[in-house]
Amino acid sequence: MTSSFLIAAPHSGSGKTTVARGLMALLTQKGMTVQPFKCGPDYIDTKFHAAVCGRPSINLDTFMASPEHVRELFARYGGDADVCIVEGMMGLFDGYDRDRGSSAEIAAALGLPVVLVVDAKSAAYSVAPLLQGFMNFRKDVRIAGIIFNKVGSERHFQMLRQVCNDLGIACLGYLPKRPELEQRSRYLGLDYSQQPEVTALVEVLDRHVDWQQLDFQSVSRPGNILSPPGKHIVPARETPF
Repeated sequence: MTSSFLIAAPHSGSGKTTVARGLMALLTQKGMTVQPFKCGPDYIDTKFHAAVCGRPSINLDTFMASPEHVRELFARYGGDADVCIVEGMMGLFDGYDRDRGSSAEIAAALGLPVVLVVDAKSAAYSVAPLLQGFMNFRKDVRIAGIIFNKVGSERHFQMLRQVCNDLGIACLGYLPKRPELEQRSRYLGLDYSQQPEVTALVEVLDRHVDWQQLDFQSVSRPGNILSPPGKHIVPARETPF
């Protein structure tokens, strides 16, 4: 049975791209067939997804396509995978009109559980109201687990784990605060001129993230989403619109 989830964040720069790319590489190295997806029309992240997964990364975008078409794409390309990982864009609820076209809308359309990557730099229990707000903002979007980024120490992580325990949400682990794991930004998006070494990133995630807990099931699994007879499905490529 395919495990499927969407990796999102409260805002851009939280580390979701680093976590998404690292988990794709980690699970691929564990022998799983990982099908990558990207919310929105982004054509940069999809290249790096394909590089670590060995499969084309498919864009899912409810601004330029209908939710039905997004479901068809997800079914078509994720049906034979062990794991489907969808990388979100910007903040979870950021869309072209409030939350329309957002990663949250993709998660709701596909019934995908959300793994939220939270920048915990210089914060501890104050992330509790932030997480509670995200968990309860939309009833059709389920936050299934939290991965903390830029964690300063094991003691810091234990404080953040207590937040998850108090809120009843799974704490999946963390990335330590290390300069080599931070992704710089540039004016057209992320700067890939100096990528974190994939091997080092995979080792960190393997050590600090309980990836075996990522066995989430979407409400509409890829193999169960059927295309209407005669409806055209776009061929595989990085930007299928």
